[in-house]
Amino acid sequence: MITVADRVVVAFEGDGAGAGELSWGQMDIWQAMVRQQSWLPNGVCVPLPAGTTVDELADQLRYVMSRYPTARTRLVFEPDGTPRQVVSAAGEIALEVVDAGDADPEQVADALRLRYQDAAFDFTADWPVRMGAVRGHDVLTHLVVVMCHLVTDGSGARMLFEELAARSTADVPAAQPLEQARWQASPAGRRQNTSALRHWESVLRTMPLRQFPEPSDRRQPRHWRGEFVSYALGPALDAVRANTGAAAAPALLGLFAVALARVTGINPVAVRPMVHNRFRPGLDRVVCMLAQYGVCLLDVAGVSLAEAVDRAQRASLTSYKNAYYNPVELDDLVRRVVAERGGELELPCYFNDRTTLAKPAGAPPAGARPHDAVFRWTTRQDTPFEPLIVHVDDVPGAMQATIFMDTHVISPADGEALLRGLEAAAVQAAQDPAAPTTITTRAAHASS
Repeated sequence: MITVADRVVVAFEGDGAGAGELSWGQMDIWQAMVRQQSWLPNGVCVPLPAGTTVDELADQLRYVMSRYPTARTRLVFEPDGTPRQVVSAAGEIALEVVDAGDADPEQVADALRLRYQDAAFDFTADWPVRMGAVRGHDVLTHLVVVMCHLVTDGSGARMLFEELAARSTADVPAAQPLEQARWQASPAGRRQNTSALRHWESVLRTMPLRQFPEPSDRRQPRHWRGEFVSYALGPALDAVRANTGAAAAPALLGLFAVALARVTGINPVAVRPMVHNRFRPGLDRVVCMLAQYGVCLLDVAGVSLAEAVDRAQRASLTSYKNAYYNPVELDDLVRRVVAERGGELELPCYFNDRTTLAKPAGAPPAGARPHDAVFRWTTRQDTPFEPLIVHVDDVPGAMQATIFMDTHVISPADGEALLRGLEAAAVQAAQDPAAPTTITTRAAHASS
């Protein structure tokens, strides 16, 4: 049981106050929160250096709240439910200190993280950052930080923690979400949105009507989460890149498309890759929710694995360019195309490559062999995930693919086969890039 021993009130103030519409990235993640019935918190608990004081942690919290407008952002809602953002100029927030007593401080820190993540969140009243520290025998041992996804995406979080560690005093980028929303409503922003939706419409009208076989193993609870840790995937991807000249992200995307087509028997494969959008002018260092999912259609049947990777590389460029759009207008487009194609169009799966070019820290466990992959189901719940989303991350000595899925859309067996198939496709492509993809398609799922 978590017992808060101290609550330190931290006052803060910062620039960028104002109110306005949500930016596209904010609205995109808001829609995901509504679909998934969650405030989508991201949490970490990290060991603290010896001698860390409560005052130092309070100063860190003050730095975050003062420097980043998104940490001072709350929502208000129009009568029709449309959210708007309000950035405050100043306020107060509490830093909690928890005594571990005789318990393991690391376990207490993880329990505190879960408590922060599981606690109800009021978008109109709560600050979107929760921070606490664990104290064991009068010594601070761990820091716990949980942030609502409206604060930032993964790329922005890395920048936030880098700047926090260095206590950067560099100017905060001008293109904060309020300014982004203003640009997006401008003629230039409207042109970007029109171009992006034109690309989306071309994919929606040509992709197969169905993306998954008829569900054969519906479960209750219906929404499952699984993890696959692979020691072979990373080295195999390095070899594929060396053999084909492909960049890391499209190589992984192409091999994922092969695995998906092999499991579902549906080709071409429509995939929604996550795009960080930080290659856009003025957005590279903004701590905010900027990433959005693009869409690409990949024909991976009847070609070599190397050709599948090359096709992904070419298609991904177009996908990245058009992953910056108004998600409300995209929803309208999807509804129109679904109606025109007969109301049976299944949207593609999401794919989020969160790996880096840097080698993952650490080494495989002692005695681990390249094919000693481990798969396990970790969560079964009634609260919805997306129908199918796969995240790929670096972990110490390995790579991890995490699947969130609806068993009324894809079976647990196919979900596991998809992650194992990603590893298998990468290993095969590393050994023989000219090997065929060997996709057996289901004629019943051809596009109309």
